[in-house]
Amino acid sequence: MIYEKNAFQKKYEKIDIHFALTYPNVYNTAMSSLGYNILYNHINEREDTWCERIIYPDTNSIESNTPIKHFDIISFTLQFEEDYFNVLEMLKKAEIPLKRKDRGENDPLIIAGGPCATANPLPLSDYIDIFIIGEGEGIINAFLDKYLENPDRNLKKFLDIQGIYISEFDNKTKIALVNDMDNAYHITEPVISKSDDENYQSIFNNTIMLNVSRGCARGCRFCMASYLYRPVRETDYKKLVDIAIKNRQNTGLNKVTLIGAAVSDYSNLDKLTESLEKEGFQISTPSLRIESISRKTLETLKKSGLKTITLAPESIERLRRVINKDISDEKIFSVIKDAVDLDFKIKLYFLIGIPGETKEDIKDLAEYMKKIAGMHKSIRNVKFSVNPIIPKPHTPLQWEGYDFKDIKNKTRLLKKEMQKYNIKCESPKKSMIQYILSCGNRQVGEIIEKSLTKQPTLKEWRELLPDYDISDELPWSNIDVGVNERFLKIENKRLKNLKQTPWCETSPCYNCGACEK
Repeated sequence: MIYEKNAFQKKYEKIDIHFALTYPNVYNTAMSSLGYNILYNHINEREDTWCERIIYPDTNSIESNTPIKHFDIISFTLQFEEDYFNVLEMLKKAEIPLKRKDRGENDPLIIAGGPCATANPLPLSDYIDIFIIGEGEGIINAFLDKYLENPDRNLKKFLDIQGIYISEFDNKTKIALVNDMDNAYHITEPVISKSDDENYQSIFNNTIMLNVSRGCARGCRFCMASYLYRPVRETDYKKLVDIAIKNRQNTGLNKVTLIGAAVSDYSNLDKLTESLEKEGFQISTPSLRIESISRKTLETLKKSGLKTITLAPESIERLRRVINKDISDEKIFSVIKDAVDLDFKIKLYFLIGIPGETKEDIKDLAEYMKKIAGMHKSIRNVKFSVNPIIPKPHTPLQWEGYDFKDIKNKTRLLKKEMQKYNIKCESPKKSMIQYILSCGNRQVGEIIEKSLTKQPTLKEWRELLPDYDISDELPWSNIDVGVNERFLKIENKRLKNLKQTPWCETSPCYNCGACEK
């Protein structure tokens, strides 16, 4: 049983567009997505549109129980590549033709957005009519206005909107971003859900999500978010406090979660946390960037009630230089010591499969992790999460491959070395599939569709492993996210030479292209 507050209800006869905001993953994941929540509230502020939520595995809406096939527009939020399977499953279950070429005038318009759609729309390009490239709230009103002008399946009319990629035309497009965070859409009346079922409790259940910033220019070479959403844009800290207060007035909630690609890089983080703490808010944050953390920040977070901090050292010091994460061991151990002194539980993220990594590096990594665990009064209070590094589009690693056998052997070795510790390692096979879905071309759609009726074999997946040369034209070449290919090629060369590219906030401009007007 679930109860929701602040969900929108409208009358059918007073709307022109019935919009299905569809999340192809479970409720607690969907309602933890700030972007998904922003679009829901933002679209519903239009009097002519009723935006209802449809969340996997259901194909009927939460608000009115309307079947998905009766909506005018179905919009999928693609946050994770693995959700591609659920997109096709939901369409099939709703008896909507899977392929766009098979749909007619009476079928809904199928669109998709989110980071995966922005980075590489090709794997689902035979199934989605229109992709929104970038931050949807910035163009959704223009899109809906254009739809109302002539709501048919002639998609050419959308081509003059920046941030629109239409599979049928394989057009070139440039990412659409919200430039001014102070004037961006900030939720003040979020949907609040209550349920005894954990599946209907979001990760940030009963908290106010504050959109502190967007974008990150640190340039970690494996991180798609560090390249897709440049430049960094911040919300004024005083405005954030006002938004938190309005949320509390509307919901009664007193805990805030700071949301951003690099929250601890926020220029007024100490002022923000101090101001929120003075207003009586509890403060939490999904993760903190080690090089930006001060003892003062940790003390404020502890005082506000935070019990666990999440850090991402990624690897041993030499390999951190490969991925442009130049944090010294001294800094890492200093932050961990402060966290232990303040009695935090600690969760740490690490990567394996970094270019140039050896078997000896994995053994060194295990010793490194043991040393960290040994700093706490109980090794059970330190959790390690280890994931294979997955090359992503629009990053310097996009030309690197995925060596399944090597990753499998390294995972087995690390588990053996760390068997007495609190460690979780991601499946090498699952990560390989994510890589194929992330960096694949149109052909990948065929195996996604096949998976609806038959489980593809490991051999079939491995046959689809991309093998790109740095001179190749990549499947996503028509998607301009601002960062130019010249800069990415330089970064790819630098990673092989263990050269660092300092944070552009403290260095001269590298002319990556993201800030060019």
